Amino acid sequence: MQMKFPKSTFFLLFTTSLVIVLSSCDKKFKTDNYTAYFGGEVKNPTNRFVYFSKDGVVIDTIPLQKDNTFFVQFDSLSPGMYTFKHDPEYQYVYFDKNDSIMVHINSKDFDESIIFCGRGDEKNNYMMESYLKNETDKEKMFDVYDYNVSKFLATINSTYTSNKKSYETRKNEIKWSTEFDAFAKAALDFSYFSKKEMYPIIHDIRNAEDLNDKLPSNYYEFRKKIDFNNVQLSTYSPFVMYLSHLLNNVGAVKYHNHFSPVDLALTTNINKLNIADTLIKNEKVKNKILNNIAFSYLLEDQNMVNNQKFLEIYRKFSTDNSKKNEILKIGNAIQLLKVGNPLPKVDLIDTNGITVSTDAIVTKKTVLFFWTKEALSHLAAAHKRAMAFKSKHPDYQFIAINLDDEQYSWQELLSNYKFKGVQEYRCVNFDDMKNKWAITKIHRTIVMDANGKISDAFTNLFDVHFESNLK
Repeated sequence: MQMKFPKSTFFLLFTTSLVIVLSSCDKKFKTDNYTAYFGGEVKNPTNRFVYFSKDGVVIDTIPLQKDNTFFVQFDSLSPGMYTFKHDPEYQYVYFDKNDSIMVHINSKDFDESIIFCGRGDEKNNYMMESYLKNETDKEKMFDVYDYNVSKFLATINSTYTSNKKSYETRKNEIKWSTEFDAFAKAALDFSYFSKKEMYPIIHDIRNAEDLNDKLPSNYYEFRKKIDFNNVQLSTYSPFVMYLSHLLNNVGAVKYHNHFSPVDLALTTNINKLNIADTLIKNEKVKNKILNNIAFSYLLEDQNMVNNQKFLEIYRKFSTDNSKKNEILKIGNAIQLLKVGNPLPKVDLIDTNGITVSTDAIVTKKTVLFFWTKEALSHLAAAHKRAMAFKSKHPDYQFIAINLDDEQYSWQELLSNYKFKGVQEYRCVNFDDMKNKWAITKIHRTIVMDANGKISDAFTNLFDVHFESNLK
């Protein structure tokens, strides 16, 4: 079993590791060389690419060399916050004018392994250090949400004061730009603000205690200072996550006993859409938040009638009509997946490397389920569940669809298992399948009747009532 260091241990190793990486950077950087570039090394890569993006748009797909290093040079690179992604993980990197950055990554301990060096390294290493502190703090928060109001505030205020002192010290030492400071301060503040938004909700769920009348009158005073239309932060995770927690808090339905679970989810999420539309006026920021609300809702609720009601409100408020809008794609796909409709055709590939269309293999009652190498426990559990259902319902064929993109590693992984009675395929083009079948989570299961028509396109092998789909 792979040992994963606690995030606190990372800080003990950070300085020593940084010296080692910096020594290799000295060979790369010259004081009179002002070309901007981004590169580094990926240990234990999961694929052969690093994606470099700005505001969610991929700027460059950088291939890994044979030695697992990567490098890209830019004639010009606008100052700002960027992301680099080595599937399935990603992190931020900030570039000021003339910055050039190298980064060390180990995919087995992605966040904990990241060390920057080069021009602009200090502020980026501070950003990673701050991120890891916040993650460690989150792990300690579980019991804190059960505290009474005064103890809760004393706890989070103490942490915030400590983190703010560290922020101010590093800001004075590094003397980073005003533009970078907007992100550094946001990471500090919105982590703290998020705790304050989450506390009343989590405390009530766990303790059945509504705290609204017990919170100090100035508890939400911080909201008055927030620029909800800040375009610069519109794709920055601490800001986006805070807005999500805010909307969960103010959008909650107090008289929830009046609704069924699916209707409560619909009402709550329509509340969030309405509040976001009122609160946020900048189109870019609003569309981002509306998409987050919609994506989270559509992940959880697949009540066809309610989905349509929700999407009608979403379309009323969102101005994002681009072909890249994932919510519209999901909405369109959901329409095609009604009970009684034929399943839209996608291409699959079998273990012999032969490509087949789904309409050629779904010729009888069928259950389709999904898995990926990134979730091996789910792989085993889902197949075990499928084999159990197969033994009780032999008139069904059970088809497992792998969502990864490497044929050899898929075949090699399958060779370690014996899944009797389950047919194995891999999707040829995940984006095509995602768009046609609205695949947004790994636990999704699709049931087809004997005529190749949809019986239920939004069920789950692990649902306690799943077997009723097969009778």
